[in-house]
This record gives sequence, C-alpha cells and structure tokens, in this order.
Amino acid sequence: MASELAAADTAAVPPPGGTTLQVLRDLDSGPRGLTDAEAENRLAAAGENTVPELRTASWPLLCVRALRDPFTAVLLCLGLVSTLVSSWGTAAVILGLVAVSCVLRASGEHRADRSMAALRELVAGTATVLRRPPGEDRPRAREVPVAELVPGDVIRLGPGDLVPADVRLLRARGLTVRQAALTGESAPVAKTAVEVPGQRTGTGGPFAWPHLCFQGSGVATGTATAVVVATGARTRFASAQGTTAHGTPAYGTAAVRGTPVHGGSAHGAAAGRGPSAFDRSVHGISWVLIRFMLLTPPLVLMANAALRGRGLETLPFAVAVAVGLTPEMLPVIVTTCLARGARLLARAHGVIVKRLPALHDLGAVDVLCVDKTGTLTQDRPVVAHALDADGREDPEVLRRAAVGAWWTLQFAELPAPDALDAALLEAAGTAGEEHDGIAAVPFDPVRRLSTAVVAGRPGTHVLLVRGAVEDVLDRCVLTPAERDRVSALAEREAAHGLRLIALATAERPARMRGYTAADERGLTFRGLVAFRDALAPTAAEALRRLTDAGVTVKILTGDHPGTALRACRDLGLPVAPAQVVDAGRVPAGELGAQAARATVVSRCTPHDKARLVAALRAAGHTVGFLGDGVNDVPALRAADVGITPRAACDAARESADVVLADKDLTAIGHAVTAGRHASANIASYLRVTLSSNLGNVIAMLAAGLLLPFLPMLPAQVLAQNLCFDAAQAAFAHDRPDPPALRRPTVLRPRAFLRFITGFGALNAVADLATFAVLAAALRGPDALNDEAVFHTAWFTENLLTQALVMVLLRTGRRGGIGMTRSIGPVGRTAAVLAVAALLLPACPLGPPLGLTALPPPYYLMLAAVLTLYALALAPAVARHERGAAGP
Repeated sequence: MASELAAADTAAVPPPGGTTLQVLRDLDSGPRGLTDAEAENRLAAAGENTVPELRTASWPLLCVRALRDPFTAVLLCLGLVSTLVSSWGTAAVILGLVAVSCVLRASGEHRADRSMAALRELVAGTATVLRRPPGEDRPRAREVPVAELVPGDVIRLGPGDLVPADVRLLRARGLTVRQAALTGESAPVAKTAVEVPGQRTGTGGPFAWPHLCFQGSGVATGTATAVVVATGARTRFASAQGTTAHGTPAYGTAAVRGTPVHGGSAHGAAAGRGPSAFDRSVHGISWVLIRFMLLTPPLVLMANAALRGRGLETLPFAVAVAVGLTPEMLPVIVTTCLARGARLLARAHGVIVKRLPALHDLGAVDVLCVDKTGTLTQDRPVVAHALDADGREDPEVLRRAAVGAWWTLQFAELPAPDALDAALLEAAGTAGEEHDGIAAVPFDPVRRLSTAVVAGRPGTHVLLVRGAVEDVLDRCVLTPAERDRVSALAEREAAHGLRLIALATAERPARMRGYTAADERGLTFRGLVAFRDALAPTAAEALRRLTDAGVTVKILTGDHPGTALRACRDLGLPVAPAQVVDAGRVPAGELGAQAARATVVSRCTPHDKARLVAALRAAGHTVGFLGDGVNDVPALRAADVGITPRAACDAARESADVVLADKDLTAIGHAVTAGRHASANIASYLRVTLSSNLGNVIAMLAAGLLLPFLPMLPAQVLAQNLCFDAAQAAFAHDRPDPPALRRPTVLRPRAFLRFITGFGALNAVADLATFAVLAAALRGPDALNDEAVFHTAWFTENLLTQALVMVLLRTGRRGGIGMTRSIGPVGRTAAVLAVAALLLPACPLGPPLGLTALPPPYYLMLAAVLTLYALALAPAVARHERGAAGP
C-alpha cells in the first residue's frame, strides 16, 4: 500500500542488497536490453504495462444498491404488505416512490462515474527502449507504447519524461525526478546509479532509495538508462490503487533484494473508514422511525380489536397509518437535493461529486485537513531576500547569483531552469545578460553545487558558485569563527521557514582550457539567498471564509515546521508555536491527541496523515481531506469526504469523493456551501414531515379509539399523503436563509427526535382540538355518525396544517412569521397545497374518496383552530431556532 511504502520506518524497510549485475541476471536481461522475441514472450506472460482500472457499476447494480437505504427497504416491504392485503392504491403509490428513488440515485452515481471516466489520464504515451532486432547483436533505441514494456527492458530517460514503470538505474547523469504523485512533495529528488545499494537519501521509505525510480514520477533534470523491474499491476503505483498483482512482483525477491513488497490491496486500516457523517445521521433517524413504524400496525390492530371488536378489516387502515408515519419522499428528496447541488457545482465551479452523499458530508465538515504545497502555496519558490556574510540585505548577492543561474542555463545541454534558478532570474531580471559567459559546471546531486564562469577584469575569469550552504562553506576560505557565524545565520533563516542557497566567488587567471569541479576551491563567501514559497493567490481569502463558516483548517505537511509556520503567517492565519506539532518527534500513540489541538502538523508521513484523520473522526469531527498524490490515498479513504484536484494522480482521483477543477480552497468553499444548502433543505423536509406525520398518527390512534368509525378512510389517508408528498418536492429547490449556511449542517438523530416529539405533540393537539370542534358542531344523538362531514373536515384541516408547517418549520428561519428572506418555492407550493385542501372535497374527485362539500361555518371553525395553532407554533419555532443557533 502507498502509505506503507512511503511511511515505512527504517526498521521496516531494510537496505536492499544486490549489485546491478545480480539484478540484470535475475531479470534474465543485460545492458543491451532484450530481443524483440524475448519482449514479445514476456508481454504475453506478464500482460500489458497498464494500471488496472476500477470498473464502474452497471445501471441495474446501482439500482439494487439504492435499495440498501433503510427507508427505501421499509417502503418496499410496506408496498409488498399492501399488495398481499389487496390494497392496490397503497401498493401503487409506495412502489412508485421506491422506483423513483432508485432511478434518481442510480442516475446521479452513473453521471459521476462517466465524469470520472472522462478525467482519466494516461500515465505516459511512449517510452524509449533498447531492443535488439532479429539477427542483430547491437541494440537499437526505439519508441514503443508504454503498455508494451516488460520486466528486463532497458529504457532511456530524459528531462520531461514520465517514468513508465518501476526501474533500477544503470547509469545516470545529473538525474533528479519529481515524485509528487507518489509522495506529495514537489521538490525534485536526486537519483544516482549505484553498484551496491547503501543508505536511503531520506525518510520517505522506498521512494528515498537513490537507485530506484517508480512509475508515476517524472524526470526534472538529467538523463539516465534504467532496467524495468516491474510493470502493470506489480508496480507500486498500481498497488496504491488497490489492485492485486497475480503472482509475485518482479522485483519482490530479485531486483530489490531485501525490500518487502507491499502489493495487493491499498485499503488497509484506512479503507474501512466506517459510515460517513451522512450515513450515520440518516441511518440513525431512519432506525428511530422504523421502530415506530413497526410498532404502529400491531397497536392499531390490537386497540381496534379490544375496544371496537374490529379484526383484520382494519389492516389496510393500520398499513396506511404506518405509511403516514413514513417520510416516503425522503429518498427522493435526499437524492434530488444532492444531485441538484452536484449538478450546479459541476456546471458553475467545475467540481465533480463522485458519491452523492459526500455533498452532505461537505456541508457537515467542521475540520478540513490540507497539505501546504499546491494548496496554500504555489508549487514554486520566490526570492525573499539576499544577505551578505554579516546578515545585512545586499542586492549584489542576488545579482551575482542570478548571473550564475543565467549562464549555467545557457551552457546546459538541455536548457531547463530548476525552480530556484527560475526564481533568481525572475527576481533579478536581465542581470545575466550584462556579462560575458565563459563556461559552466552543471549541478551535480552528489556535490550539490553548480558553477558559472564569466569574464572579469582584463585577463581574469570569475567563478560564481551556488549551492547548498554546507557544501559551499566547505570550499570557502573561512576562519572557524567566520564559519560558525555564517552557519548560525543560515540556521536562523531556515528556522523562519526559508530555503537557502549560498553564493561564493573566486577570481582566476583567464585560460582557454575548460573548467571542472576541481576548480571549486579557495572560494570567497559572498552571502545567502533566501527563498519562500509563493502563496496561492486565493488562499488567504479562502481560509478566512472557511474560518468564518465554522470550518477549522489543519495543515498536514511533510515540510519543516518553520516552513509551514511561515506560510501560515504570510497568509494571515494566526498560528501560535504551541499549535505546531512535529510528527517526527511525537510518539505514534500520542500523535492523534496532540494533532487534535494543533493547527499545523509538520514532517507528516502518509501513514501519519491517515492516522490523524481517523483520530479526528473518532473525536466526533466530520473531516474532509484534500490530497493529490499516491501518498494521500490512505487519508483520502479515511476521511468522511476525500477531495482531490483534477490534476491529481489516478489513484487519488479514484479514492476521492469530490474532484476539483483546480487545487483551490475557494472551490472547496463553494462545495461546502452547496453541501450545506442541500443539507438544510433535507433538514427542512425532515422537520416538517416527521413532526406533521407523528402528530397525525397520534391523532389517528386517539380518534380510532374514541370514534365509532375510522377517523379517516385508507383512501383518504393515501390521498392526503400523496398531496403532501407532492408539495414537499419543493424542498429540493428551496433557498435556505444565510444563517443556515454559516455553520456545519449535521442531521443529528437525537436532536430530530426531540424536535419531532415536541412539535408533533403540538400538531396532535391541533388535530384533537379539531375533533372537539367537530364534536360540538355535529349536535344530536347520532351526530358522530355523520362520517363524511367528519372525514372531510379533518382531511381539509390536516392539509391546511401541513401547508402552515411547511412555511414555519423551514430550517434557517430567523424567527417569527414573515421573517424569511423570501417566499420561495416552498411558500408558493404551500399556498397551492392550501388551495387544494379547500377545493378537493367539492371537485369531482371528492365523492370517490368519500369527501363532501363543507358548509361555510365549518371553514370559519377550521380557520379559528389554525390561527390558534399558528400563534402557538411561531414562538415555539423562534425559541427553538435561538437555542439551535446558540451553540
């Protein structure tokens, strides 16, 4: 697994043994490469050098998966029960809702799969390989498709090439590679061909071995010849994507002898991240209501049998009551809200939501973990300042360093400035063109220096030597006191998060013969040039908005603590030294607890990132993680919602839930807002539906025991539910007020249970008050036998009450009637529902449902009940909103 590969401790990855000759012998190859016949046979045996793609689910499978939703499964069961008791109308409505829910959810996921397929990029197109044609002994260099590479092939690499497979270097000259797709760090890593492997160049696991290059990395500078040791599913790049290689990887026991192979599944501990915030909240609410639903039909049947002598003839009514308690539209509303938000995000901001529930998780995120490089800072350095040997600002040091960078570039075989040289040239302009260049000694990753030779005074040449501070000081003429002073100056600058190069010069008599590294002696130290990371242009504003929105940003980086701290301060993010944790100095068991209080965690390995994300989730946070490399895969899978840019490696994109057009915190801010928008609408639907349904069920149970007839016919219950369900589709298009978008939106089962219990009881009181008014209005010994009038009055009152609560119980209101920002689609739909409640009994559809036109006085009585209900409901809503906003 990628995390295991990159985060392995020194003890976990022993030094790989085996000479170059042994590796070639084990691969049955040689410096001249393979013959065409050998390559063809190996291709047939090992398969193509392609990263196995994750297959997307088919339409039928997506629809079947949608049935795993608890409410959808319960609705399906109720539909089957209704079919068994020949309640065809009930069965048709319920099964129709199930079908719509499954289709909507499957279409959303299928659309996301197609978007991801369009984003898939090839690792590389072709590679330069040495092959021997039939009958020839000398190899020929040719371009072949990367898919046709096999273990044992000898390939050539140059600047700009992508490493097409896992390789061991045979020869290298000035080779540096970028391993950001594997380790997340953008700085090039020096690679050399060694006969017998020794120590690693750092703490990055196998990726730090100097003689190995891995698929997914790219050549920054230099050239190399290498032998392919692993292809296809056997590469470490493929293993990080969760693919399993059949058989033993080619380099498992031979090419990298002594290095354990971590192939197979990439899931590990992080893969089983458990249910997300959306899963936990919806399933919690679902099972609370499912228990109510399972108890309701038996209670109705037993009560009617005991008190009224009714038997199985009340079963359709009992099923209708259970359906009445069910938020039938929940799967449809949830899927519509999330799909609509995902569609708008993709169209307006280029954000692709692969897993629809991840949009809700984004709205619930209260901790966002990001890397520094490429997110808060750009992937390039800029000059901060230049200092002389005494620590004073000195523009001449910058100018001379830029002259050296200019002429080193001019004399290069393949001109391609590295990041630091580009920053020098950008800061100093055309300083290099003012001098005559003589020669250059290019950068060497072993000596860590580069030298340019320019014309000086008549008859002299000037050497401009730039490089790592310690290596330059070793070649300068300094007293011990002077060296200590310069070293202290360099340490102070590095502690402030700056990268440094040292500049030294020497004047030599002009000569015609060339210059070599042996001339870099007896130098005069001139000063230091300090670099800082260029800030991402939108990062500061995006951080401020995320903080204002209640999202805590934590920076998990492999950089030095000072580098990360400086970037935060430059961005205006207040970070105290106590809020910076150095993961390299904290015991593994204590890292999670310390990181929970920290803003910056530096020197993070991939395993640390996944552990930190899991610890934050275990502490009750909803965690988002932004990453783009193979090393980020474990953390992406461990988070509630994994986020990655479109330019990320394939492994990261496949593991992520959300894909951004660019690695930009601003886009995440838009996605968080869209998630809260969708979650607020889902919460509105649940508040309105559950409180109203619970009140109606309580009233139905009470009326069923008090009245000599059923309080409402099954057909009327279903017609009422159908009207209400159709009206509630408006919640998918509602516009929550700003207060609902200013804090993470989490659907908490206990909070909803308290809400629906309180407001459901209030709704039941309104219904019982309606019963009392109707009992008083229907005078006479046989008055209560006037079933049609009673059914109609309660049917009308129920729909009017539900129209009222649609407006008053929306999420994010600011308290009181008429205080919402606008009427919106919910207000308009509620008005249509109220009109339908008044007109339906008198229209031609009324008599078939057992409804009749009410005399005018009854409408006045219903209006009085609704007015009292609204006057009691408005302050209760305002009090609840104030309590919810307080925390």
